Amino acid sequence: IINIEVEYGIENVIFKRKFDLKMQIIRTSDGSHTIYLPEIDEQYHSLNGAITESNYVYIEKGFNFFSGNAPFVFEVGFGTGLNCLLTALQAEKDRKTTVYYSIEKYPLETQITGRLNYGRLISTEAQVLFEKIHECDWNKTVKLSEYFSLKKINADLTTFAFQHEEKFDIIYFDAFGPDKQPGMWTPHIFSIISAATNNHGILVTYSAKGEVRRQLSVCGFEMERLPGPPGKKQMLRGIKKQASS
Repeated sequence: IINIEVEYGIENVIFKRKFDLKMQIIRTSDGSHTIYLPEIDEQYHSLNGAITESNYVYIEKGFNFFSGNAPFVFEVGFGTGLNCLLTALQAEKDRKTTVYYSIEKYPLETQITGRLNYGRLISTEAQVLFEKIHECDWNKTVKLSEYFSLKKINADLTTFAFQHEEKFDIIYFDAFGPDKQPGMWTPHIFSIISAATNNHGILVTYSAKGEVRRQLSVCGFEMERLPGPPGKKQMLRGIKKQASS
């Protein structure tokens, strides 16, 4: 079901997903889209700017903070593909050979992703890349450019088993908030993530909750609070500690 309305001069597109959650595409303060789920009163990105938030939390404080030249990235929650797009663009700019895995239980349908404006706001090349990202088959590794390969995993992280050789350098933890999706912010999930992270690997998340920080610390990350993106006081970054022998 697609219903298009106009509220306060801003296009408001309402979808109904196959798992019966209505979705609205709305513009955030920097002009970029996010998706709002009215039934749980949650959106995919900050209303203070979707691109602004993703660039700050995941690119500036995560991807750019990593000192190596060939990062292996794992994203919890593929969502709209915005973090993936921004990472691919940064990898090309820095000429960093990047492999990017992302897990998503409920992939968005093309009728939704096709309306999102991230690529169009950035550049013609970014729009082409954004379309390629969403055209990629799920559960297959696809080389999208000289410096960027992508594997979108259609699975539930709570029951997913990583391959033994899959160890990540950068973790983007971008699930819905702990109050909306508490099952994704548990010691069990954090221990899975920790086991799949290389020593000295980086984890970044928009959340700054004390309980999240404490649980990640218990699971092997040395945590720090950083200034948050616009509209948010703080965020978290963790460094995976070397396991004692």
